[in-house]
Amino acid sequence: MHGHGYTQPVKQPPHMGWLVFLRVLFVVIAIFSVGLLAWTMLLRLAIVTRKPLDWGLFVAALVADILALVLIGTEPGEDVHTVGGWTGMVLLLGTLVAGIAYYLAADIRHFHRLRHGGYPPRTAPAYGYPQPAPPTPYTATALPQTSGAPYTPPPQRPAPARIDEVRAELDELSDYLRNHDGRPHGNPEGGR
Repeated sequence: MHGHGYTQPVKQPPHMGWLVFLRVLFVVIAIFSVGLLAWTMLLRLAIVTRKPLDWGLFVAALVADILALVLIGTEPGEDVHTVGGWTGMVLLLGTLVAGIAYYLAADIRHFHRLRHGGYPPRTAPAYGYPQPAPPTPYTATALPQTSGAPYTPPPQRPAPARIDEVRAELDELSDYLRNHDGRPHGNPEGGR
């Protein structure tokens, strides 16, 4: 009757060579700046994944880098001699190492899921077509184990209510067409 409707186009992830280039570029930027620009790779990750965790880690890395600069900047002279200076250096290098490790792991995991279907597709459900059933709570690991009792399969789920709705709609449509297809009051000739 109304058809499937429009579905959202599936956006393909970028080419693998481009992804590797971007990963190397952002890690090199972070390393050559001795951790001062470690927040840039976490900013890219937060923009790509749009996860609140990644945005939080980006802000945390930015704050840690600023704090490290303040601690190192308050050091008298050019050499690091105080606890504050050493704390700033450790914070700066720790942010660098942790940021690189998390960035590479999360970026690779994100694009692997996009390529191999780890995320469910974002399409609108089509009217009149069966939808995927929610996962059943009964799995092989969730079955209770009793000593000496034989294995019994999980109870069967009832048929989806949507099937009953579609059957009722089809029956109603059939009745309507029988009564209104040009045949006055059940005349099989249709008034011919």
